Amino acid sequence: MITIEGLTKKYGSTLAVDDVSFTADAGRVTGFLGPNGAGKSTTMRIMVGLTRATSGTVTISGHRFADLPNPGLEVGVLLDASAQHAGRTGREILTLAQRYMGLPRGRVEEMLEVVSLTPDEASRRVGEYSLGMRQRLGIATALIGDPDVLILDEPANGLDPAGIRWMRDLLRGYADRGGTVLLSSHLLHEIEVIADDIVMIGHGRIVSQGTKTELLHAAGTVVRAADMAHLEQALTDWGLATSPSGDGALRTDADAALVGTVALEAGVALTELRAAEGAGLEEMFLELTSATQREGAPA
Repeated sequence: MITIEGLTKKYGSTLAVDDVSFTADAGRVTGFLGPNGAGKSTTMRIMVGLTRATSGTVTISGHRFADLPNPGLEVGVLLDASAQHAGRTGREILTLAQRYMGLPRGRVEEMLEVVSLTPDEASRRVGEYSLGMRQRLGIATALIGDPDVLILDEPANGLDPAGIRWMRDLLRGYADRGGTVLLSSHLLHEIEVIADDIVMIGHGRIVSQGTKTELLHAAGTVVRAADMAHLEQALTDWGLATSPSGDGALRTDADAALVGTVALEAGVALTELRAAEGAGLEEMFLELTSATQREGAPA
């Protein structure tokens, strides 16, 4: 578990992180979302001791990162895939991590296989790698110590669709085996697919947090019936506001259980009933962070 309490970071008069508190639980993927400049990367750098907090605490399994005797065995970190030594080969990068952590030599080849870097690619200098290959190498370095916790900042950058699917399955399996995953990304659909819990930050402050189900249910319900006019009238008679969803269905702020009850009592046969998950996360994200959207600003 990662526990963050009252985390604050000031740079002169600039408040980059403002009293941030949340937890990332074991066995779950926590999506950490926010626009550019919101404080995501600063928060994650504080977690792993690269930036000193002005106030507040971060503990990982009850300990500060700086107090972990061999942190790579407990926390896997990927904050910037491009920060790897460009003059070393991928295999050399992993070998250094393996030796530093006191791991068996065979662990290097295991990780290369896990992230699908071929022997030829592993023998090339990192400076010749594409961003996607650097991301795979960074994930291999984070995983090599078989840690219980993963902290990943934008790990899908540079990956093609197949690579994103591979990463999604990898992280989902990791969490399902009991690991803790904290994942930041600007790819909202990917977060929506993989995350169990979501934390949204804007202008350095938490603007929303909860389970994905809770937050998406709060975004409303999409419903469709053979007799749309009858359905709309039934919902209106219950005092439920509706709006077109853009594809011929209706959207309402009520949860799916209530909408189903209304339709049943009105004798309306539904052909679709679901939480507004398709655009729910994106719409909620844009609404909650609209005042802090700063395209091109550092995260």
